[in-house]
Amino acid sequence: MSLSLEQVQRIAHLARIEVSESEALTTQGHLNGIFQLIEQMQAVDTQGVEPMSHAQDVSQRLREDAVTEADRRAAFQAVAPETEAGLYLVPKVIE
Repeated sequence: MSLSLEQVQRIAHLARIEVSESEALTTQGHLNGIFQLIEQMQAVDTQGVEPMSHAQDVSQRLREDAVTEADRRAAFQAVAPETEAGLYLVPKVIE
């Protein structure tokens, strides 16, 4: 797939971007290069290749899942205007 100069200018118009004739020609070349690269990548047979989470074979260092802060809910709710059963009560704003 390749774009014509008219298509590049139409895209620029739809995006509300003002481009000169020389900028449109440069952009056309860049976009067509991108499309060629995409076509090359789509031509590669990836049947049987498993997806990777990272380009290198690395593992994520994990830390222990432990609580590091004290429970301060009671202190926070003590200054709240209204609470009930551990929940904050707020005024109804939508009918």
